Amino acid sequence: MRNEAVTDQNPPHAARDGEVLISFDGLWKSFGPKRIFEGLDLEIRKGETLTIIGGSGTGKSVLLKCLIGLLYPDKGRIMLDGVDVTSFNEAQLRDVRKRVAMVFQGAALFDSLSVAENIAYPLREHLKELSEEEIAARVAKNLKMVNLPGIEAMRPSDLSGGMRKRVGLARAIAIEPEVILYDEPTTGLDPISTRIIDELIVSMKKQLGCTSVVVTHDMDSAFRVSDRMAMLARRKIVATGTVAEMKASTNPDVRAFFDARKS
Repeated sequence: MRNEAVTDQNPPHAARDGEVLISFDGLWKSFGPKRIFEGLDLEIRKGETLTIIGGSGTGKSVLLKCLIGLLYPDKGRIMLDGVDVTSFNEAQLRDVRKRVAMVFQGAALFDSLSVAENIAYPLREHLKELSEEEIAARVAKNLKMVNLPGIEAMRPSDLSGGMRKRVGLARAIAIEPEVILYDEPTTGLDPISTRIIDELIVSMKKQLGCTSVVVTHDMDSAFRVSDRMAMLARRKIVATGTVAEMKASTNPDVRAFFDARKS
């Protein structure tokens, strides 16, 4: 069954021209006998924040990892700015990862490195022309952007969960990406820290003009940050739309998911 595509002629804050930056076309993915995607289709517009929702184990994080080459689909195409990235080798994927950064669920910081060294890591990996002074200045700027100035010397073990998430975001934006992928950015956080992360997701889009893709179970968070939402169920995207459209959707998968969150 084709997915219910509920579209808005002018979604709030999204690119006015509706230009498609990323598309997943007929994606198939399995892990052994377990099928994750069966012909999944999804388009992400330049400049928007799209939130992917769905039950546990439906493959939301797998979708993000396929985009940056941490996992490979079995069939189908992933188009980034009109170019199919599914057949890219590691050298080509390095260029993709300059444009598309990911904030991992657990922040994925190196415990043996300081905060400054964690944020500097992708700069040294991808922007070798930068001097140490330029790297230090960018680290300081990025920490200020996530409201954590002056913590360069601290270790990840010294940070709260919310602070670790923000350092992970500072590391992701260090290379000034076009796209930021957020994998369960508020999982395990208290309500105040969750609100801070939500505000940062909105702020990063405004300050950097980037496209954001958020995977989350937190519906309150999804409603706060999204321009559009996409529902993943039965190994496909079954519905897309603005927050208002998704709340009003009659799609049975959407209704069952929303109703379960209320109970």
